Amino acid sequence: MINKRLLIKNLLAHNSENSFYDKKRQINLAEREGKAKFLKHICALSNSNPNNNSFMVIGVEDADNEVKGVDFFDDSKIQNLVNAYLDNPPLVSYENIPFPHLPGELVVGLVTIRPNKGRTCSLRKGIWKYSAGSIFVREGSISISSEFSRGTQSDNSHIVESIEAHSQNNIEMTLDGVLDFMGRHENLSPTYKVFKEYFVICWSGKKKELSGKTYFSRVDIELINEQVKLFYSELDEVSIEISEDLFTILEHVRLGLNDRFHYYPLEEVKILFKDNATYEIKTTMLFEPPQFEKKTLYHIYNSNITLVSKLRQNLKLTPSEEKDLYNLPATYLLCYFNGFNEALDKLEDSKDELRRYDERIYQQYKDSLRILRKVKYN
Repeated sequence: MINKRLLIKNLLAHNSENSFYDKKRQINLAEREGKAKFLKHICALSNSNPNNNSFMVIGVEDADNEVKGVDFFDDSKIQNLVNAYLDNPPLVSYENIPFPHLPGELVVGLVTIRPNKGRTCSLRKGIWKYSAGSIFVREGSISISSEFSRGTQSDNSHIVESIEAHSQNNIEMTLDGVLDFMGRHENLSPTYKVFKEYFVICWSGKKKELSGKTYFSRVDIELINEQVKLFYSELDEVSIEISEDLFTILEHVRLGLNDRFHYYPLEEVKILFKDNATYEIKTTMLFEPPQFEKKTLYHIYNSNITLVSKLRQNLKLTPSEEKDLYNLPATYLLCYFNGFNEALDKLEDSKDELRRYDERIYQQYKDSLRILRKVKYN
């Protein structure tokens, strides 16, 4: 089993970006341009590596390889995005890899591209400035259109196989990973479970009882063998169920209006551990957006616009307005789910003001966009 943190280190140490490996400080899949560039690199790496995996490392400075990290990114629907825009799409996974020196909310993103062997990947439909039918390849450290390529291609399979072989996990790394997790979460009741005498999952969270059910907030869940963060959220309510070979995460989202909030099931993730030292992750979207009267939503929608305007003008908020501001990301989300298509743009436009005003509200903003991304990609 590959230790993904060690794999990233080996990729960074190998040399600069090349035909099987790319690095980014960050990506932005919320905007059309960022989504287009991401798809371009996926297409290019797949076409230039028909016989081996290729990789993107996200959260690293380009100049000196300094590991800065990015926010946790839930990848459960990223394959849907790739399939929607690419013909002969590769298999793509996005994994969140914790590094000890980074704050708990930051990780390094590892994108693994497994090619559709023998078939050329191309854009199925146009996006941003790239037209439908475009084909991209790697030349050195850049992704370019195949029409500008010199046509040279090398087989990287032996290099990638060597890097992966030197990134295999061992008992020492697993034990160190468990001890590191326990130390970082000592105030949040950390624990672990061994599945099939091989896999180790660690998790932590703030426990609470609601209506006779147990939920956790501030949840962090990691598969230690691979050094992969499976789930992370500062705010959500999560229930966890464990059996002999199954670890189940049921995520809820808190939504409502006028101090009347409820927890709605959002997504269920089942991790099935098998006897042949493999595992399978199955994700099921459960979310059904609550519906509210349009008249009430119009009032809240307009109030949110006014609140953000006051922030931009550096005007003081009343206690009541501060309370409404804390719920602004969630109420904009509700407006969007109830047919206010402009609410998403309004929410994204408020990003800088919310970040400057209060880090807690900014965290609400990020969680709201994460929920929206899950629902849209589904």
